[in-house]
Amino acid sequence: MLVKRIDLSIKKGYVMRVIIVPTDFSENAFNALTCAMEYFKYERSKFVLLHTYADEVYENKEVISRDILDEYKEIKRKESEVKLSTTLENARQVSPNPKHTFETLALFGTLLDEVNILVNKENADLVVMGTQGKTADRNITYGSNTLQVIRYVKCPVLGIPLDYKHQRPDRILFPSALMIPYKNRELKLVSCLARSFRSTVDLLYISNYDRLSLRQEDVKTLWEYRFRESAINYTRKDEGNVASIINEYIKDQGVNLLVMVNSKHTYMETLLHTSAIDTVGLNTKIPFLILQNLPR
Repeated sequence: MLVKRIDLSIKKGYVMRVIIVPTDFSENAFNALTCAMEYFKYERSKFVLLHTYADEVYENKEVISRDILDEYKEIKRKESEVKLSTTLENARQVSPNPKHTFETLALFGTLLDEVNILVNKENADLVVMGTQGKTADRNITYGSNTLQVIRYVKCPVLGIPLDYKHQRPDRILFPSALMIPYKNRELKLVSCLARSFRSTVDLLYISNYDRLSLRQEDVKTLWEYRFRESAINYTRKDEGNVASIINEYIKDQGVNLLVMVNSKHTYMETLLHTSAIDTVGLNTKIPFLILQNLPR
């Protein structure tokens, strides 16, 4: 394992935002990295650029012995290090920023395992990745690796769609059933982003009833308090297909960023765990931030 550190000038006592960016060296992965750098261009942030190569080694049919395995692992490690350095240099040329520091990691492991380990080790705030990798299928929105990370990594995940060109997040949509209290750290991530870009944040509640329960009123009040420094809108829509309602709202209101929570009693639970996102029709063409609502 090699860790390459570049310009790590962290001020004593200052906690930087830590953002993990997995890459398979595709154009989609590079776009996700540069978009992440744009989203957090106003914040001191540490980007950890990660490539895992265990699958590449094991899937090579010529690796038939332990000696060949060890030799090929070393070859892939060196290749990965070179590609990581090139990727980082290209990204810094696209978006140079003195507020940003970088670390590159080439690890022999699986993507899901290594991201989870790294999230815990770095106490990461966010994982950013393209919704498609090298084997992009334009008939689907989310590749298998992205869905696995969204489902199982214990950290907010920001998915950047295929061919997405970065835009200011002027409108941020937050659909919510208002049934669970959100974790302060995760809401703070969104509120800082909204404050940086002076975004309008839309809270969308899907129900046939105007009246909220006491629990929902409390959740809504806490949500509004967290976004008190931003312009906020509260909208109720009648019940129907959740994905269709969200897609229509995005289109009608010119939303630039979608935020949902992956937890029980949320709209995201329906989209992720009862069917594939594409099957239910949430085919967003904008970045999609999934909060995990976990204490960390």
